[in-house]
Amino acid sequence: MTLTNWLPLAAVCVLGACSPGPSLALVINNTVKGGKKGGVNTAVGHGFGVAFYALLTVMGLGVVIVNHPILFASIQYLGAAFLLYKAVVILRSVPNQQAGESDEKKQFEGFVGGFLVAVLNPKIVLFFLALFSQFIRDDLTLSDQLTMTATASIIDIVWYVLVAMGIGGTGLLHWLQRNSRRVDCISAVIFIALAGAVVIRNLPV
Repeated sequence: MTLTNWLPLAAVCVLGACSPGPSLALVINNTVKGGKKGGVNTAVGHGFGVAFYALLTVMGLGVVIVNHPILFASIQYLGAAFLLYKAVVILRSVPNQQAGESDEKKQFEGFVGGFLVAVLNPKIVLFFLALFSQFIRDDLTLSDQLTMTATASIIDIVWYVLVAMGIGGTGLLHWLQRNSRRVDCISAVIFIALAGAVVIRNLPV
């Protein structure tokens, strides 16, 4: 893949990564709970989830998900269920409850949460189908496929790492931690609203 072809791809990936949504809310929430490391691990997990869908798309398998409404809807419902689960966990948590948890557990949960919030969002497939359509050709090499996948994944990771570091490396983190219950409630409301939107969109007309 030439630099001329790569630059537009990277630019659109940056715009996609910066779009607000459940991923951003989760990274912020996990940064407040687990500090910079918690946010960074969430970012890395999310990037792996993005890589999963990007690779499926460049291999031509992403269209299979989109063209099977039941499969697509099932992933959406699983994603909604995961968001509701996170909302319940957040609302049921007791302030400073995480203090007794091991650091390894917090970081692992951050990584898994980031991965799942990406993998259970099939809209990422639609994004990559639209993005990669102008780059996918019959003569696309394995190197090209891996470059496209790595570009999307790395840009996604870098963006959310910057978010986590930006929060965790400033006084903003301490302020958010002092107001952690408000942060929890806002995050839970966002997750519930997004899950509800999925259900409403898929209701039969």
